[in-house]
Amino acid sequence: MRPAPVSAVVGTASDAISRANGELLAAAWAEDGGTVLATVRWPETAASWLRPARRFAAPEPDVWLVAATVPGWAAMGRRLVTSTAWSPARTFATTPLADPELIALGGIGTFDGLRGAYPDGRLWTVQRTLLRPWATG
Repeated sequence: MRPAPVSAVVGTASDAISRANGELLAAAWAEDGGTVLATVRWPETAASWLRPARRFAAPEPDVWLVAATVPGWAAMGRRLVTSTAWSPARTFATTPLADPELIALGGIGTFDGLRGAYPDGRLWTVQRTLLRPWATG
């Protein structure tokens, strides 16, 4: 049995909705006894994603929590996969990222293991480069 995750890094796009959702994620994580090691924001477009990707991955948390938009997170994910030890299987995302467009922009395998929840409580995951319902049992 794996220990429960304790530490998290929160990542957000720079738009107001993503930032607000990131703050909610961080507050909920801390309220439940977790430690937020860092909050990292990135722009929707960038000449290079290396700096935010390294800042996001460097603390080596138990999990990453993401509140972002599809275009920015797709670019960030591509950089994370090629330049850091980030794992999508240890990453939880907000509903806007439960979008097949994210997978198309990210490329094959980039987001395999990424998961999250819809507002109604249903869970989703990216599995073999497809967005699928997440069966927990």
